[in-house]
Amino acid sequence: MRLFLTLFIILTSFLIVGCFSSIQGRGTISGHVNLGPLTPVIREGEPEPTPAPELYAAWKILVFTEDGRREITRIDINSAGDYQMLLPAGTYLVRAKETNNGGGIGSQQDYYVEIVEGRTTQLDVDIDTGIR
Repeated sequence: MRLFLTLFIILTSFLIVGCFSSIQGRGTISGHVNLGPLTPVIREGEPEPTPAPELYAAWKILVFTEDGRREITRIDINSAGDYQMLLPAGTYLVRAKETNNGGGIGSQQDYYVEIVEGRTTQLDVDIDTGIR
């Protein structure tokens, strides 16, 4: 009986520690996606058009391991061009990718980000549509 109680206490301790460790060590990445230009010519004094929600929906924010070899997750971009996700603390390679097979418009760059426990890392992403 004493052995059973000891094993029960040990297993319960591992479960409690495991639950707390999965909550700890996370931070948030969030930002805005700038998508443009959307027209070939913008006249002085005229505001640039706002991207339609469908344009944002065609893109995802991809998060890779620091070396870029393994994809960790994909983050949706909302209709206003914003995104946010909780990630384990660490360094990641981040890029935007068109995922709706819309002809591959646009180009973007890779970003390296450091996610710090309990903090929000702001990363605004620029996508050049190539429209000139």
